[in-house]
Amino acid sequence: MGCFIDCGADALTWQEEGELLRLEPYGDGVIRVRASRSLHISDERWNMLPPRTGSSRIEKSVDGYRLFSGRLSAVVEKNGTISFFHDERMILREDWEDKRANMSVLRRARCYRTISSSVFSTDLYFQSDPDEEFYGLGGVPDGRLSRKGEEIALEHKNGFCSIPYVISSRGYGFIWNTPSVGRVSFSSGVTHWHSDAEAQIDYFIFSGDTPDEITRSLASLTGLPSHLPSWALGFWQSRLRYEREEDVLAVASKYRELGIPVSAIVIDYFHWPVQGTWEFSASEWPDPERMVKELRSMGIEPIVSIWPTVDPRSPYYREMKDRNMLLKAENGLPFFFLIMGPESIVDPTHPDAGPYWWNIVRKNYADKGIRSFWLDETEPEMRPYDYGNVRMYLGNGTECANIYAYYYTKAFSDGQKKDGIGDTVNLARSAWLGSQTTGMILWSGDIPSTFASLHEQVRVALNTGLSGIPYWTSDIGGFFGGDPADEDFRELLVRWFEFAVFCPVLRLHGKRLPYDSVDKQSDFDAFLPSCGDNEIWSFGEEVFDILRRQIALREVLRPYIRRIADEAESTGRPMMRPLFYDYPGDERLRNYSDAYLFGDEIIAAPVTEKGQRQKEVYLPEGSIWVSVPDGKEITGGSVYTADAPLGAIPFFFRKGSWCCSLLESIREVL
Repeated sequence: MGCFIDCGADALTWQEEGELLRLEPYGDGVIRVRASRSLHISDERWNMLPPRTGSSRIEKSVDGYRLFSGRLSAVVEKNGTISFFHDERMILREDWEDKRANMSVLRRARCYRTISSSVFSTDLYFQSDPDEEFYGLGGVPDGRLSRKGEEIALEHKNGFCSIPYVISSRGYGFIWNTPSVGRVSFSSGVTHWHSDAEAQIDYFIFSGDTPDEITRSLASLTGLPSHLPSWALGFWQSRLRYEREEDVLAVASKYRELGIPVSAIVIDYFHWPVQGTWEFSASEWPDPERMVKELRSMGIEPIVSIWPTVDPRSPYYREMKDRNMLLKAENGLPFFFLIMGPESIVDPTHPDAGPYWWNIVRKNYADKGIRSFWLDETEPEMRPYDYGNVRMYLGNGTECANIYAYYYTKAFSDGQKKDGIGDTVNLARSAWLGSQTTGMILWSGDIPSTFASLHEQVRVALNTGLSGIPYWTSDIGGFFGGDPADEDFRELLVRWFEFAVFCPVLRLHGKRLPYDSVDKQSDFDAFLPSCGDNEIWSFGEEVFDILRRQIALREVLRPYIRRIADEAESTGRPMMRPLFYDYPGDERLRNYSDAYLFGDEIIAAPVTEKGQRQKEVYLPEGSIWVSVPDGKEITGGSVYTADAPLGAIPFFFRKGSWCCSLLESIREVL
């Protein structure tokens, strides 16, 4: 048995031989739990949290003490077991296998295996009801909405972004507050969180009557999203890659001639002479300032790709290396990537690296008019992903690699704010808790051009929104393997585009066939050519006509999208969300993801199967929905079989909503 050593109003502290445990309120309805075998509780480790708020009280219970924070409470028993309650309903309890008298412990709920004097491999076990569902964990492309029955790695890779937060169907949210590499598993009876290397177990729990209440608590802890500029709500044109300045201007001019509005054009990687110079190559991009002015005169925002890779040939390499602003290898040379040269990687966790990096970017891009950036390689990408061999300023990669993406986007957001650059947003493919505050849109990485991948991306989008990241996009058509001349790919592209109209950002990107012929691992000084065309006219007349009309539909919806983006900014509410989020009383929606809410007035039902021309859509009970564009009214609580010809996925407006005023305009464009 342990003993209670502090039961004051602000914290509840318990200890036994080999462990110190502390619980404290962190706002009404929020409790933070920390525990360590080192007998030290750190207030500084990964501390990006707002000041503690809210009132609490502690009462003696039958077998220990009970800490109250709003309607959430935690009971700590004399043996250290913790149970959590929303009002008087138990929502979560630690799982101990220690029931044999006077025998060795089978397994404790909180386990530590020593790595060093103050770092441990940690495990935390909770009881889980077999019917409990879990959602969130960021962008994990497994094709599922609920995480129940899965084991998921807590680490970032290209196309795999894990954010250590889940929302439970039992009415609570849970943050595993460590950027350590690890894993989590959700079996039928036990939930298991594991960290490969951490000084302490650290987690938050908060409860609510609805998913929206829980999401507001998440936002109070990790921050509200940054502002999404209005220009970003339109159509983004991108491809791998535009080789020259005149190519970008030619594409922009053709869209203007066709009368098709474009909000942004992305200038992708290797527009630079050497990695780590962060500048336009003068031979292909002779006058960036003129290019930017011409694009803006057409209403188009230019966005430029940034990589954190630094080639030894870069003029900044030596200084960044000597000042420890690059990642280091625990063993071997500090080169983690081989693409057009051996590459080191910027370490934005170093306090000097972000300002130094931004000063270069300001001089070479921002001073020429570039306001927004595509922050690629945000994991960062390495070959192989061996985080244990990486030394960051904050520590070994095993301890802190997952927070890299946060500091990367923060470095640019801080620079943009400091220089007073407004109306800007940056694109990134990894995120962590709080990344939504750093002026970023999360994109789902380099994914395959398949219907299976499209099916996965719908669920990735919904779980990303539930994880506190409301601004999300994917490569329309997928990144790898798309052939513009292939009829099957053209169908996939259309279906993906239809889905993307009902996403926060509508962005066409991909590595289209035929691929370039340069060997990027050996031809270090070669010119990297473009791959196949990826403009909306690149896929035949039928596809062009469909995509043109889809862009027109997006334009009609833009005032509504502006409204739901503002709502996300002020509340943290996801722009895309599962139907159960707004209709938690409908049990049929607990694991339903064939359709989703886009704001509170639209339900979209993307088609994710090849050849499908009808789709069954379940509409939630308690409301009436209007089919678009035919205007048919459907009472919720039943399955509706909707026509889904190529170029028209099923979508619905809530009867009586503002969106219903758009029906005539939508009929005109479709």
